Amino acid sequence: MGRPGFVLDVDERTPPLLMHEGEGFRLERLPLGSRVIYPPESLPGIVDLEGAIRHALLHPHGSDPLPQLLRRGMRLTIVFDDLSLPLPQMRTPDIRQRVIEQVLELAAAAGVDDVELIAANSLHRRMTPAELKRAVGERVFRAFHPDHLRNHDAEDPDDLAHLGTTPHGEDVEINRRAAESDLIVYVNITLTAMNGGSKSVAVGLASYASLRHHHNVHTLRHSRSFNDPPHSAMHQSYDRMADVIGGQVPVFTIETTLNNEPFPTALRFLTRREWEWNLTDQASYLAVKRSNDLATGKLRRRIWQATEAPYGITGVHAGAPTQVHPHTLAAVHHQQLTEVQGQADVAIFGLPYICPYNVNSIMNPILVMSLGLGYFFNLYRGKPIVRQGGVAIFYHPMPHEFHPVHHPSYIDFYELLAETTDPVMLETKYEKQFATDPWYTHLYRTSYAYHGVHPFYMWYWGAHAMQHLADVIFVGGNRSTTARLGFRAASSLADALELARDTVGANPEISYLHAPPMVLADVR
Repeated sequence: MGRPGFVLDVDERTPPLLMHEGEGFRLERLPLGSRVIYPPESLPGIVDLEGAIRHALLHPHGSDPLPQLLRRGMRLTIVFDDLSLPLPQMRTPDIRQRVIEQVLELAAAAGVDDVELIAANSLHRRMTPAELKRAVGERVFRAFHPDHLRNHDAEDPDDLAHLGTTPHGEDVEINRRAAESDLIVYVNITLTAMNGGSKSVAVGLASYASLRHHHNVHTLRHSRSFNDPPHSAMHQSYDRMADVIGGQVPVFTIETTLNNEPFPTALRFLTRREWEWNLTDQASYLAVKRSNDLATGKLRRRIWQATEAPYGITGVHAGAPTQVHPHTLAAVHHQQLTEVQGQADVAIFGLPYICPYNVNSIMNPILVMSLGLGYFFNLYRGKPIVRQGGVAIFYHPMPHEFHPVHHPSYIDFYELLAETTDPVMLETKYEKQFATDPWYTHLYRTSYAYHGVHPFYMWYWGAHAMQHLADVIFVGGNRSTTARLGFRAASSLADALELARDTVGANPEISYLHAPPMVLADVR
């Protein structure tokens, strides 16, 4: 068993601490008395993974065993998480492949011959054939692609079904093939407590008409803890929609959880506690950092994006979504939860090179904001690690770079920020225009572009943090880009703390969320 997470108080003996900053990293000395929130050490992965998958399918929670749900002549739709999970991408064979292969074997044994596989990409960009093959494996890819293995298309009017509305008046519209199936089998990877559960089908197979009910400023500002679903307004909306879906088509979900091994052996020092680095770790740090700093930007990005994580699987649970997800959350919490006493005046976060929306792509400034204020800020249960009116300091260069194929609407959204950065103003004045723009829709459907509304949703993800914080500072951030987003840039941590002085005083309490690997702060 790995050691639990803990909080370190920085003193004179504390070595410099590793800090991610986009496609790079550094060692940084924090002021004496700062608190460092470390994740638990990585748990061991399941040794007999094939056996664990089989056991989950045959002994599900709140459902008959999967073989009893399969019958000749039925319509079976297997849905799986897209390339936004896990991060970094998993070393092959992917857990989605392993699960899907066993589901297909059971379906074949039952005589089911009407089977479709759909990537639940929602308003994300379509996965390329190579990306689909990597997720499901070559054998499944060759048997089903392209006619029976495809991406969800949230803008195809002929392949969307409106299932009704929730008691709150929320439209429920999902993929028609899935809606008209006799059974949906959803194959999930839960990287954080924000993933999985009711969200899977209700979001992954939805249209803009459905998503707009929970992906909006009001809901996100009132989702005070995304990692505590019963108290999250967003998850409550997911649950209501899932009830409508489940009332019309049965859903059998298979949820899997991961350990804290996001980096291969050559980068293992990135996951170790700094005072425990041995000579090999120190040499690896120096060699990798030197090579990384000398590489061109394109080469550096290519190398990082090609990184494969040697994740171990810590849990496989299957059955009725509402019965499965508590087991999934328990496994996530066991791997990631670290108890923290009280909030700080200043929170520090080192942002890595990847987020759910720049896989094999570029992390543009909007995505940097979303990763920092939407994801890392929200890696807590209970309350944020920084107090109301406090300051967040992020490490990231915030370059003015966009992927022209993947993020065309982001380029135009960035220009809107010269007019206003207010989420409500952007939502009210511009969201519908971008969401219904014919060119953005065309690129989403026929190329590999994120939906026209996607940058708005990324901006809304940061709305809660923007409302909570008095100041946001990026160490090493491009000054013009950072200013366009409404934040401030600093050349060093000392400069950032000096900028924050007017807000939090000369001797603020500081907490550093030491991630990745994933850590979830349980703030008391």
